[in-house]
Amino acid sequence: MSTRYLYLARHGSADAFGELTDAGHQQAGLLGRRLARLPIDAVWHSMLPRAAASAREIARHLPDVPVLEAAELIDHVPYVPDAHEMPRAWAGFFDGFDEAEASAGRRMAQDLVTRFATAPGRTEPDSHEVLVTHAYPIAWLLRHALEAPPTRWLGLDSANTGLTVIEYRIGLSPTLVMFNDQSHLPGDLRWTGFGAGTRP
Repeated sequence: MSTRYLYLARHGSADAFGELTDAGHQQAGLLGRRLARLPIDAVWHSMLPRAAASAREIARHLPDVPVLEAAELIDHVPYVPDAHEMPRAWAGFFDGFDEAEASAGRRMAQDLVTRFATAPGRTEPDSHEVLVTHAYPIAWLLRHALEAPPTRWLGLDSANTGLTVIEYRIGLSPTLVMFNDQSHLPGDLRWTGFGAGTRP
């Protein structure tokens, strides 16, 4: 049975202007070294500079693998809960989102799932694709794979270049292989974007 392997990674650490920091380049390079032993077919990234630069850094370790932009990987809020399903702790986070923005986010989330969260056809070969994206799209794909309620994307944080792997096969539920694995990073490059006091 053919399998589609998705290797999801949040971009490397970025500065306030969305450009990769030195640490971000190191993180992406180390992830590229980790992925180099796999038969990667493509590296996809969002159009935002931090994701594109991370993808290029990863691809330096993957000779002849195409690096491609995918609009579906853009950073966005995939689902704004209705008042009755809003987790109390998240209520203020969604202040200012109007229905048009919420609808656009739902459409982008559906487009993401339609394009990437699918199994290959029965006669197609296995595929191995790296998606360099952002925390929210990763959380949405993870929620989708687990068939969890739409609000469950909330609180599923990904560290910079943390690796999540999901497998898709025809007729089966998706298989979550790993989530937010950072074993390719030394301790001082893990959990960037969080306060130093919260690093495990």
